[in-house]
Amino acid sequence: MGKNKEVFTEMREKSLYAITEHQQLMMFEIEQMDGELTPEIEQQLEITKSELNQKSMAYLEVIGQKDGINTVIDIEVKRLQALKKRNNNIVTRLKDNLLIAVKTFGTYEVGLQKFGTRKSESIEVEFINELPEEFKTIKVTESANKIELKKALKDGIEINGVTLKTNYNLKIN
Repeated sequence: MGKNKEVFTEMREKSLYAITEHQQLMMFEIEQMDGELTPEIEQQLEITKSELNQKSMAYLEVIGQKDGINTVIDIEVKRLQALKKRNNNIVTRLKDNLLIAVKTFGTYEVGLQKFGTRKSESIEVEFINELPEEFKTIKVTESANKIELKKALKDGIEINGVTLKTNYNLKIN
């Protein structure tokens, strides 16, 4: 029982990285012995597989929990954004009503608060394209056409500084 408890404790404490690294070392050992499996290596392979299964399920559980929490957070963020928008609309409407009151009755005071207007200026442009060039600012942004670059690389064209990278994404069924 003592030996099994030690192996179980060791299994629980190994990281997925350590399990993977151990598996790779064992595969290297098997290759060095021309594919010959000793009873010890077979046992280690079984333990590694068991550890991998256990760790993977633990990871999957944490992923599920965190995804669930993120969904709740997303819902809460949307609720708070809607609440903020509603509050901003109320503030805008109340300020507009106060402005109408000031325009109707003139500047007035209530307690220590003074209600009035201040003058400001802004520019409104209807037709930007009809402005003389000296009154325009032209902004240019460049970006890579990744679709065309990918096609060119797949067709065997070499483009300096561009490589086609293969990514491997986790798929859980």
